[in-house]
Amino acid sequence: MINKDQLKEKFHSCKEWVLNHSKIVLPAVVGVCVAITVVVALSANKKEMEKQVVAAVETEESSTEVAIPEEPFEVNAYPEINNIMQSYYTALANGDVATIETLNSYVSEKEKIHIAEISKYIESYPQIDVYTKKGPVENSFLVYAYSHVKFSDYENTVPGMQTFYVCRKGDGSYYINEGEEDEAVLDYIRNITLQDDVIDLNNKVAVEYNDLCASDEALSAFLVELDSQIKISVGEILAASEAESEQAAGETAEEGTEAAGEETAENVIQTARTTDVVNIRSSDSQTADKLGKAQKGDTFTVLETKVNGWSRIEYEGQEAYIRSDYLEIISTETVSNEGDEEENEASENEAEENVQEEADDSSNGEKEYVTVKETVNVRAGQSQESDKVGVAYQGDRLELIMELADGWCKIKYNGETAYVKSEFVE
Repeated sequence: MINKDQLKEKFHSCKEWVLNHSKIVLPAVVGVCVAITVVVALSANKKEMEKQVVAAVETEESSTEVAIPEEPFEVNAYPEINNIMQSYYTALANGDVATIETLNSYVSEKEKIHIAEISKYIESYPQIDVYTKKGPVENSFLVYAYSHVKFSDYENTVPGMQTFYVCRKGDGSYYINEGEEDEAVLDYIRNITLQDDVIDLNNKVAVEYNDLCASDEALSAFLVELDSQIKISVGEILAASEAESEQAAGETAEEGTEAAGEETAENVIQTARTTDVVNIRSSDSQTADKLGKAQKGDTFTVLETKVNGWSRIEYEGQEAYIRSDYLEIISTETVSNEGDEEENEASENEAEENVQEEADDSSNGEKEYVTVKETVNVRAGQSQESDKVGVAYQGDRLELIMELADGWCKIKYNGETAYVKSEFVE
């Protein structure tokens, strides 16, 4: 008989397997679609084991894990979510990267190439059903899009499923949040993915795909070949782009060497301001260690703007990286490398202080206020889990420091910095 310790070990092994394979694409959509997270197919035996193990360690786990709601799927229940999914899949079929970038918070260069290449073979998405569950934060959804894709020259359509994390902006519109990296949110998504109805839907798609391949050998062979061809095409385009970038960098370096021989050497210092909330990382990669999080309006000295879409910046006395598309240059200063270094440093500090004062409306004497529409808690941080520091009532006027992109307002409350939900003020 398996004892409790063995059950715990099986549970953690199973969970580790899920985490390690959480981005494996279903056979139905291998090489075909770009997704945030792809649902993991589990067999009926694994489902049964999962139930037994969870029951065995329920007491131990309940004290550390966030409660996950056990709510069934809603199917095509939200027109606004259906609309964004329809727009997304139409753009995929057309290779319309520009539209996808307006719908998705982050699309990498590799994904852009992948979308453009795969669209050459796609005719349409004739069927899209949207299964939703409530997301981890207010006005967010986990979307499981069940679709059929029609490839040119083939009669049968190929089933597939993608998972999206969809959030609402301050203006009420929705977007696909592929840039989400909060571990609590990601853990919530993983747990929802293990619920029975999600697994059942995923298994249904897998069975449909396997049946299709068994009945249509020509289409099955095409899908295998397509996957291989797309990988080759994407790799070749990326390699060519990298070679061009290296060549351009070499030419720039030569020009810089010539300029260095002139009478006065000069150094350009740029200051940039963040346009949204964004993670600060140890290197120019989405998987690099997170050093911190910049809020909208934070300013940084830019040390280098790289061709791969990242910027190297100064952060807390060290070098760090931010995605360039979240930065806007607000000042450029040319400093001579000759002369008094202390004067140059003082000028740089003064420029940064001026930029910070410009970014903060209250320092200019022009205070901005918001009016409370209905009673709302005032919190110490931009999270509903943060400590409550007070309550603002309908009609109260609050001094606004900054409206943040994640649905919160940074305000002055009793002389201290605090936060309220944007939807409760105007």
